[in-house]
Amino acid sequence: MVEKLTTPKAGSKRDWALTQNAFEQLLGWLGQDSEPGGECYLEMRQRLVLYFDRKNCLSPDELADETLNRVARRLEEEGAIISDAPAHYCYIVARLVFLESVRERQRQEPLDERLSAQAAAKVAASPEASEEQQARERRWECLERCLGKLEADDRELIIGYYRGEERAKIENRRAMAVKLGVTMNALSIRACRLRDKLESCLRECLSGG
Repeated sequence: MVEKLTTPKAGSKRDWALTQNAFEQLLGWLGQDSEPGGECYLEMRQRLVLYFDRKNCLSPDELADETLNRVARRLEEEGAIISDAPAHYCYIVARLVFLESVRERQRQEPLDERLSAQAAAKVAASPEASEEQQARERRWECLERCLGKLEADDRELIIGYYRGEERAKIENRRAMAVKLGVTMNALSIRACRLRDKLESCLRECLSGG
């Protein structure tokens, strides 16, 4: 994982590369709430990959790595980041990385493709499309906020419970039940309670609470 993060990306400082010490400092910062840093790193990376995927980026994994790379660089340069909570700061950096990737892609696109994209953007910029996009972004922001309010174990459970499709989802839930030492029914009840809690939080968030 460290080797992948050290690969230079567009927009990164050419004279900086992720070292083992910088990576360990990143893990410690992500796990500052007494959670294992490695688990927090994997969870944060997955959430960033999903963020870039929702933005229709071509390389969500690479952009997630670039985001964490930049966070690690600032930690090494400044020693600490106290202005924002780890997850919130990672998303601030992720947005910058996303905007840079859009500009880079626009520079590389042939003119005819760029004109086609601009024409499509005009259609998408209709009031109805704009309102729908804003509502979708608002829902995702509220979901991220509500997930962040859960305890680490509960957050891992609810994300894992709905991971996968059809058969894979069933097998995944069986594995979760075995890991937790509970029955499938008990796991389902716990997940249902967490889902109700999330839905309540989402309603409050979307209503402006």
